[in-house]
Amino acid sequence: MTALSIPASPENVFTYGAPQLKIGPGASAEIGYDLAQYEVRNALVVTDARIAATGLPQRVADQMAKFGIAAQVFDGVHIEPTDASMQQAIDWARSHGPFDAFVAVGGGSSMDTAKAINLLTTNPGELMDYINLPVGGGKAPTQPLRPLVAVPTTTGTGSESTTVCVLDVLSLKVKTGISHARLRPTLAIIDPELTLSQPAGVTASAGMDILCHALESYTARPYTSYEHKTPEQRVPYCGSNPIADMWSEKALALMAGSFRQAVSHGEDRDARAAMAMAATFAGMGFGNAGVHIPHANAYPIAGRVRDFHPKDYPPDEPMVPHGMSVALTAPEAFRFTFDADPERHIRAAKLLAPDLEAPNDLREFLPGVLTGILRDIDIPNGVGAVGYVKDDIPALVEGTMKQQRLLATCPKPVTEDDIAGIFERSLELW
Repeated sequence: MTALSIPASPENVFTYGAPQLKIGPGASAEIGYDLAQYEVRNALVVTDARIAATGLPQRVADQMAKFGIAAQVFDGVHIEPTDASMQQAIDWARSHGPFDAFVAVGGGSSMDTAKAINLLTTNPGELMDYINLPVGGGKAPTQPLRPLVAVPTTTGTGSESTTVCVLDVLSLKVKTGISHARLRPTLAIIDPELTLSQPAGVTASAGMDILCHALESYTARPYTSYEHKTPEQRVPYCGSNPIADMWSEKALALMAGSFRQAVSHGEDRDARAAMAMAATFAGMGFGNAGVHIPHANAYPIAGRVRDFHPKDYPPDEPMVPHGMSVALTAPEAFRFTFDADPERHIRAAKLLAPDLEAPNDLREFLPGVLTGILRDIDIPNGVGAVGYVKDDIPALVEGTMKQQRLLATCPKPVTEDDIAGIFERSLELW
């Protein structure tokens, strides 16, 4: 293997951040009380049309009135947000505000859109100013953001506990994001009752996002492998560390006993509750340690989709859902990173499959466990199954290499040739 270079002055400090948490059935009924503690008087509920049709966002808005809070509902969130859809949401909020708090009700798309609205209604500039380098300007907010309450109705993104906002930049056909500690929600309300109606296909894709969040943060390069930083240089993603490891391990253990069951029997409240906690726990892991190759690969997979329509998602436009796009190269990615820390890869496989005997070739343990899960939950068989061919690999590699913020977290150096090999071997997984 090619090892990471040894820093001249190794880092000896790591950081950890998390939102306040409220977890349990019925927790979403207390949002009005919770916001009142921040002396909020005018709130915006951010959601998408499908969630709005259930009546939940309006019920959330209505309960705030008991606490003297006027609330409006914006239901124009785009599933898998783009720079255009986020700009529309920002413009709407600017014209209907000001708001002194935001409540995101829905999946990662709603939470990420709410983060963008919060950022661009409290700070000057435009969306591209804040998008991560090298795609955007990489600007940091200069003004405090308003309180943001995240209420996930899906189990997977972990956006309720992270500092990241993810979107597609349409003109570049690449998925990227904004990352800053001020984007982290103030309060995350985890109510597993809200996830019972999540379809099997959405549960499968979102669940793979949970697994990859936990696995990538657990196998990320250690925080001690970086050069020592000054206080102003510290970023939320600081590498694997003891606190992030704890959350990632717990998330993997919870998923081992709940994931397949939640996909095949969505009415199982215990499985749904375990997945809801796993999503947040994994978010508290990767939101501090970072993610690497599978997520970097996922951005061009999702951003360059042509004509793939996943089961249980809106049929009106092609998409590769985020969790699915992360999953499609994960087995090969972890086969590639194995020699950076074999013990961690083996430990992760055992957490996910405690009853499975390890193979003679331990490099194959974690990829084999992941492939088995993908088959059981009906995820497409590789990037070829969502419409890509060998000739697409150079463009996919180009998109991945733009995600240097993520690749910097990889536990070993990664080149364009390495990524090309991972994509080629991921065209068909089994």
